[in-house]
Amino acid sequence: MSIFRPFKGYRPKKENVNKVASRPYDVLNSDEARIEVKGNPYSFLHVVKPEVDLDVNVDLHSQIVYDKAKSNLQKLISDGMFIKDEKPFYYIYAQTMRGKTQYGLVGCSGVEDYMNNIIKKHELTRPDKEEDRMNHVRNTNVNAEPVFFTYRDNKKIDEIVNSVIKANPEYDFTTEDDFGHHFWIINDENYINAIQKIFTEEVKYQYVADGHHRTAAAALVGNERKKNNPNHTGNEEYNFFLSVIFPASQLTIIDYNRVVKDLNGLSETEFIKKLEKSFDITEKGAKYKPCCLHNFAMYIGGKWYSLKAKDDTYKENDPIGVLDVTILTNEVLEPILDIKDLRRSERIDFVGGIRGLGELQKRVDNGEMKAAFALFPVTMDQLMDIADNNLIMPPKVTWFEPKLRSGLVFHDLE
Repeated sequence: MSIFRPFKGYRPKKENVNKVASRPYDVLNSDEARIEVKGNPYSFLHVVKPEVDLDVNVDLHSQIVYDKAKSNLQKLISDGMFIKDEKPFYYIYAQTMRGKTQYGLVGCSGVEDYMNNIIKKHELTRPDKEEDRMNHVRNTNVNAEPVFFTYRDNKKIDEIVNSVIKANPEYDFTTEDDFGHHFWIINDENYINAIQKIFTEEVKYQYVADGHHRTAAAALVGNERKKNNPNHTGNEEYNFFLSVIFPASQLTIIDYNRVVKDLNGLSETEFIKKLEKSFDITEKGAKYKPCCLHNFAMYIGGKWYSLKAKDDTYKENDPIGVLDVTILTNEVLEPILDIKDLRRSERIDFVGGIRGLGELQKRVDNGEMKAAFALFPVTMDQLMDIADNNLIMPPKVTWFEPKLRSGLVFHDLE
């Protein structure tokens, strides 16, 4: 079964949480982050995107950036912005979006579980991104940001969480995107022991939902330290890394859509004609959102269309072959548009469904893109089925909202 243990968290003092809590490092570019931290020296972006305090031309992977992350973190601690809990606790981090709240347990997952595939992955990682986050961990000596995990629902854990959240949260605030963030400390030893026992005995796997690069980096640094420590026991803090783990039933995967810059030399009429081989096509009078699996929306030439995939375009019993992203790639992007490498092609871009259909329409109407495709989102069952079969999803399939705020708690590797 899986490792999930309590830890002595560094947390903002209650009166500081609104100043400290920030968006995660990978949802903002450097310029956006510089704007966001303006006038707020306490934002955790100073730690996770320390280039905000350096010259705009700095190499983001240079040692000066990682040194700045370390010094900025030390300054936040010395300025009294954080406290460290004296005993190992679990925490609950809940998020509310559009009236729906999801409740995650905060603790530490195990490096060995990552190495032994108890922590299941569904995406490939890029070595350059891994190395960047590894250098951040090596230099700061903390897991500054949690990774976003999920697990198959467990009623015993639900009961404990439901008991804890009856009390007032330690932190409770709403961010500029109108998402609510709520945070409780689980300091009852009976609950702490029970949670650890349940994970050890009943939770077979943990699944990476979001944050594959951070997960890999945290685990690889831990493994690196194990190899370099002749007195390694397995109980050192570097053997564990910060995670927030949600029951699968509470999570919703949002669609991740595609826009293409050209039609590979085809006219709009010729392109639509070629699509008829694989799809039943219906023109729609207004914006159209896919209604179910294997139904796509397309915007082209100022019009919305419904595309229903024909039965011979997917493999019902193949976890990857049944995905709508696979159908779109195999029937449209590769054979018709000659877009072979979704990770590197500059002729395609990806738009998170949180931006809505209006963003797709805008990017076509302004001439930047030629066509847009909206997809029905994959389900949590599909994600876990793929991970259980040790398969890898195509690029840009899952989009989770809301994102975890950084700075609510971090894990010291010492």
